[in-house]
Amino acid sequence: MDLDAVLLARIQFAFTVSFHIIFPSFTIGLAAFIATLLVRWRITGEDRFQRLARFWTKIFAVSFAMGVVSGIVLSYQFGTNWAGFSKVTGNVLGPLIGYEVLTAFFLEASFLGIMLFGWNRVSPNLHVLSAVLVAVGTSLSAFWILAANSWMHTPAGHEIRDGIAYPVDWLAIIFNPSFPYRFSHMFTAAYLTTSIVVLAVGARYIVQNRFIEEAKTMVRMGLGMVAILAPLQLVIGDMHGLNTKEYQPAKIAAIEGHWDGSKPADFILFGWPNQEGTGNAVEVKFPFPGLASYILTHDFAGTFPGLNEFKPEDRPPVAPVFFAFRVMVGLGLLMILMGTVGAYLWFRGTLFQSRTYFQLVQHSWPMGFIAILAGWWVTESGRQPWLATGILRTYDAVSPAITFNAVLTTLILFVVVYTAVFSMGTYYINRLINKGPSGAAEEPPHGQPTRPLSAAEDATREAIIGAR
Repeated sequence: MDLDAVLLARIQFAFTVSFHIIFPSFTIGLAAFIATLLVRWRITGEDRFQRLARFWTKIFAVSFAMGVVSGIVLSYQFGTNWAGFSKVTGNVLGPLIGYEVLTAFFLEASFLGIMLFGWNRVSPNLHVLSAVLVAVGTSLSAFWILAANSWMHTPAGHEIRDGIAYPVDWLAIIFNPSFPYRFSHMFTAAYLTTSIVVLAVGARYIVQNRFIEEAKTMVRMGLGMVAILAPLQLVIGDMHGLNTKEYQPAKIAAIEGHWDGSKPADFILFGWPNQEGTGNAVEVKFPFPGLASYILTHDFAGTFPGLNEFKPEDRPPVAPVFFAFRVMVGLGLLMILMGTVGAYLWFRGTLFQSRTYFQLVQHSWPMGFIAILAGWWVTESGRQPWLATGILRTYDAVSPAITFNAVLTTLILFVVVYTAVFSMGTYYINRLINKGPSGAAEEPPHGQPTRPLSAAEDATREAIIGAR
């Protein structure tokens, strides 16, 4: 693949959208978490929920701001670098993005200020309502963006006239064949990512013996969501894979590193796909023949199209799709393990005495973000060479006047600016976490242990207290 202006434009958009997506993914779940905390505060009257809501609202504000800043340039790139894409698909995608602005963005903009600055300025019920509506707005935003993105993968409800797509059935456009699976998968990923961050921060405070009351609340809420959502995500991902097999078989072939469609496919744990060849240079297979066929066809002897059935110019880039999929699945399995072990310890009543578990979990916060990026790369790289499947190829979508030097210059500037913004934002969020919830007791209450106790120590302590 030659490094030309088109490839640089793809790299530029991939960089900006990959940077951008981690922030909406986090704030979608975080907005819902803050709203839940405030609702629980109003129901129970317990101040710890309000303290946690204030704490996470500060982090939400920083993340939301970085998401807005990093996403602004994406709309400009459609005009500067991808004029052909805007011309061919604009009649369909333009209104979908407009609906996102009219419903989600206006809702968020109307109530975000109350949520951020309404503490002690508006009534508690209005403040809780503003948080709930911001959470609804972030979910609506995900709905419309994923409807537009899904249509690019599985177009429906349109007609082509003179090479340009025109809408015919808006319900078919919005609820196109891959939308239910793509929306469910991404929405669950957003909630799972936030839950892991909340769990990791709570574990960090447990290990440091700080803000114990708030830390236990975060651990319980985060762990409960991880234990439920991580296995659920595996099921949704399987359904999404079956849908992809039907509508984007070349992507599935690249994911599996499967070349010969006349034979059942083994599940390849690790391999090195040969993009220009007819097979993988290296393969390490799962020791059950036909496992990939069983996953995708529910039959160990089942078959599905291999890469050799597609012309080289119609294949997606195999290696990035192949490796990114394994990163995503591997992290997903680790999340299931983390949630299962934590739920087991919780059920046994020894969760907060398991220091080793918290020492490991406190470092788990990047897992969700990495998994989302890996899944996004699988999805977007796997659809190549199409920008809108069956309608527009990537090389036909680029603006005719773009030059190599212009795209390279802006790409370098984006890398520099985004790196600076990300570094400062991450630094500030870490400072907020180090500071902890305002008004919370930083030290353990009098008489409480200053470190997590072993099961034996905890039992001895309870016996002494009972004797007293």
